[in-house]
Amino acid sequence: MTKKYLDELTYKIIGCCINVHSALGPGLLESVYHKCLEEEFRHQKIKFQSELIVPVVYRNLEINAQLRADFYIENCLVVELKAVDGIQPVHEAQLLTYLKLLESPKGILINFNCVNIFRQGQKTFVTEKYRNLDDE
Repeated sequence: MTKKYLDELTYKIIGCCINVHSALGPGLLESVYHKCLEEEFRHQKIKFQSELIVPVVYRNLEINAQLRADFYIENCLVVELKAVDGIQPVHEAQLLTYLKLLESPKGILINFNCVNIFRQGQKTFVTEKYRNLDDE
């Protein structure tokens, strides 16, 4: 896996989100966008896991916390969906925690409750793992 691959995948995922948002617009429940995005990923032939249970290990024991990431794309990129008035620091912290627990190099926070997803509704995060990847 390279930075280039992850960046291209990120671009593709954001494009899928734009397609769903263009078709539906803002104002629906997160669960509606989630289901439509599943269909869009299938249509685009993107491998994903939906509602992935994120393992939580405490004192060397796996805790059944039922923590779920909205999407885990191609075993390397976490996508967390929202349909809220505005992204809050707690939403960012949630995604950063998923990235840490899954040891994922990159994540995208998407808010469907906005006018323009590309400009206002998405925020990408990278971890040290991403920074250590090759550029090519």
